[in-house]
Amino acid sequence: MDSTIKLIIFDVDGVLTDGTLLIGSDGTEYKGFNTQDGMGISLARFAGIKTAIITGRKSKAVEKRANELSVDYVFQGIHHKVHCLEEMIQELGITSEEVCYIGDDLNDIPILNLVGFPCSPSNAVELVKSRSNYVSTAAGGKGAVREILDYYLATQFDYELLVEQFIESKKEINQ
Repeated sequence: MDSTIKLIIFDVDGVLTDGTLLIGSDGTEYKGFNTQDGMGISLARFAGIKTAIITGRKSKAVEKRANELSVDYVFQGIHHKVHCLEEMIQELGITSEEVCYIGDDLNDIPILNLVGFPCSPSNAVELVKSRSNYVSTAAGGKGAVREILDYYLATQFDYELLVEQFIESKKEINQ
């Protein structure tokens, strides 16, 4: 990892969730998100890093969670993720080397092969893990995203100071 990451992209199923799909009899899809992953995303955004979700499925739960976390870009129903990557790097004026992507399955390989900091959770398929610069000890939906973000932020920032400033900023908002 030679360059500073300016954009972090997340897959959803198997990364932000444990990959379980719960579908009610009325067709409503339910997903479980890890709150510590969410705090990690908020901390990365506070550090000035843009965030994005690219997922193959479409879900109102993803839309709601992305909204709660103020994720900068959300692409759902995407089966060829590289196009979204190219669109975002062009808009942001960055290179693919300045992108971290966290994925877990075969459809993530093309984008993992292009970014500067490819990562995966411990539950990723072996072919994905073999292409990752960092594989978390935690599984998707179980803190993998937080672990990866904490690792990266600690390599680029005074992590304790960043957290202190983040907490202080939240106090100001709540007053």
